Amino acid sequence: MNAFKEIENKILIFDGAMGTMLQQEGLGAGELPEVYNIEHPEIIQKIHESYIKAGAQIITTNTFQASELKLEHCSYSVEQIIEAAVKIARKAKAPFVALDIGPLGKMMKPLGELSFEEAYQFFKRQVEAGTKAGVDFILLETFSDLYEAKAAILAAKENSNLPIFCTMTFQQDGRTFLGTNPLTAVSVLQGLGVDVLGMNCSLGPEEMISFLPDFLRYAKVPVMVQSNAGLPQMEKGQTLFPVTPKTFGHYAEKMAKLGVQILGGCCGTTPEHIYQIKQRIGNRTPISRKVERMTCACSSNQTVILDDKTTVIGERINPTGKKRLKEALRNHQFDILLKEAIYQVNAGAQILDVNVGLPEIDEKEILPKITCDIQEVVDVPLQIDSADIKALEATVRVYNGKPIINSVNGKEESMKAVFPIAKKYGAALICLTLDENGIPKTAQGRLQIAEKMMKRAIEYGIPKEDLIVDCLVMTASAQQSIVKETLKAVNLVKTKLGVKTTLGISNISFGLPNRELLNQTFLAAALGSGLDAPILDPLSQQMMDTIHSFRVLNNEDREAQKYITTYQTLSKEGEKEKNHSKDIQTLIVNGMKVEVEREVEELLKKKDGEKIIQEFFIPALDKVGKKYELGEFFLPQLLRSAEAVKQGLDVIKARSIKETIKEREGKILLATVKGDIHDIGKNIAKMLLENYGFTVIDMGKDVEPKAIVERVKKEKIELVGLSALMTTTVKNMERTIQALKKEAPYCKVMVGGAVLTLEYAKMVGADYYAADGQAGIRIAKEVFTPLNSKVN
Repeated sequence: MNAFKEIENKILIFDGAMGTMLQQEGLGAGELPEVYNIEHPEIIQKIHESYIKAGAQIITTNTFQASELKLEHCSYSVEQIIEAAVKIARKAKAPFVALDIGPLGKMMKPLGELSFEEAYQFFKRQVEAGTKAGVDFILLETFSDLYEAKAAILAAKENSNLPIFCTMTFQQDGRTFLGTNPLTAVSVLQGLGVDVLGMNCSLGPEEMISFLPDFLRYAKVPVMVQSNAGLPQMEKGQTLFPVTPKTFGHYAEKMAKLGVQILGGCCGTTPEHIYQIKQRIGNRTPISRKVERMTCACSSNQTVILDDKTTVIGERINPTGKKRLKEALRNHQFDILLKEAIYQVNAGAQILDVNVGLPEIDEKEILPKITCDIQEVVDVPLQIDSADIKALEATVRVYNGKPIINSVNGKEESMKAVFPIAKKYGAALICLTLDENGIPKTAQGRLQIAEKMMKRAIEYGIPKEDLIVDCLVMTASAQQSIVKETLKAVNLVKTKLGVKTTLGISNISFGLPNRELLNQTFLAAALGSGLDAPILDPLSQQMMDTIHSFRVLNNEDREAQKYITTYQTLSKEGEKEKNHSKDIQTLIVNGMKVEVEREVEELLKKKDGEKIIQEFFIPALDKVGKKYELGEFFLPQLLRSAEAVKQGLDVIKARSIKETIKEREGKILLATVKGDIHDIGKNIAKMLLENYGFTVIDMGKDVEPKAIVERVKKEKIELVGLSALMTTTVKNMERTIQALKKEAPYCKVMVGGAVLTLEYAKMVGADYYAADGQAGIRIAKEVFTPLNSKVN
């Protein structure tokens, strides 16, 4: 029996929440649900059977937290937990069984300490255990970090042949906790080869419907949705989910009519919710969706679509002919390359080409590192440029998003080496129109090579839209007579094959004087021939003048808004090199850690540490915080800037002038409440608060109320921050607050966590609700600022 064949003629129904049902069976705060597989298997079986009876066709194993990390203090192994879970599901006579794998609970590098390979190994162990136990599918769910999801997908693909379902969890702003939007999630996940993709958790069905358009418009695979039964509410000390089974069924039917093929429930849902899905949908045939094909590249939180608008690819991260970059690569001084990345993005580059090819360096080691470093400081997608196949695959593997590979050509050897990498990792490809016979002199000859490459790519399973053809620019100094053939080829490839095109513009002027003029003129001619993505130097004012002008004339820049804004700004600034500012605030905003250290060293020759903090660090952090609140920055940028400030503070402290640093009055205690082992949010809050000069006492996770009260009284702490991720541990948050109000009434309490809302915060007796780390800073400023000058 094959569930995927069933998808062709009807909608599939997953089960609902396991945790909600276990709480009804007496699961205590902080207890690991997975332990019930061994100690209370009859309860798990009963829950499975209730969902099957309600109409669920796919049962998820009780293994959401069954990773080595989460089971660290458990007496049972990953294998024991998973094997027991699968046996129970089979005993319950589940039609199909999906191995449930959730996030690891630690942040990935560069935001945390968990490396990509470490995450991969943890997931690999779970996949191997589930495969051995005999599951039908692998379900990767509730991921908010696209990078972690990639590690899990690769672990599943490389260690099993099972279908992979992967769902991300989105916040009310339409992005994940780390800033990924639905379009980017779809592009990256389906590129990696998942069989089903979608979203689950965090929100109710009404909110999730608003995020469906990008899923249904671009997903070539079935779309899956498992909503919560609404946002949790607290009533009389009990956590309640407001969406009734009947309402849940109504929204499920609505989603099915829009094109969702797999439906189930997450937090707060019960067999009654699943029964209503079954009643509303039954054996309904899925509607036919029209899927829109797109050529794109992605970072973790940004997708650039090469549609009918000109896309600028920055060429400057390339040591060819650049003595300074060569020396930097040889000496491992990578901050110079990071600055080049930032300058290009600020100048208008939408994608960056990354090339570190030097004979004397180990490209397999350096290229992945440089790529990851660049992804720390800019958010645009990257184009990985290398002729070294091992370096290419190593880099694409650890890239966070959907990269472009530069390049493959029409030689059999090249296609055999590069196509499998692009297919496995879902990368787009630059296809060079040359083969064993070299570069054809005619446009028709280049078209024929492009056709051959497209045919072979499709045989490898690479979609046509992932191909970007480079018709190759010949130098006007040596081959002037065939320059026009390149322009003809661009037009032919676009009209005959229907794929996107690119050219390395600056090649045209090699060996000739006044290269800028030739480059600019050739760029205009190429754009007129239909060029989609020129590879050029975005710091060249002449080149960007041509781009901005063409966008107006080609009706890309509607009402010339961007053009007017750009040239009014340049006029006011006298065309000064604004992108090369050494201002330390700019460096902090961009997260340039090494550069911040150097600037602080210089500033310390003129100013004391306290002045540096007050004049540069705090205003820069305020600026970043404002961008975060406006949705211009996301958590990765926020943390990068915080880390840059931390590096600067370390320099100040190392110079033995710590006594000059004036810390804010008062201390803040942070803790994750009793029974809760999640501390990502708390750790982020700690970093941000410390960078603003607050003294933070971190008591860790799973902390007893009594221990918190004793520490508060001992150190006369005036502000406590409590965190809880699970609804089951909110009760312990309330108990902690009650104890603090009784024993230390002078102490204010702010609360935060995934399940918390303003209403929740009021119900548990908190003084403040911190929706995120930035809100925590505002609260701390208010608590520790005199009444006559409080910050709102």
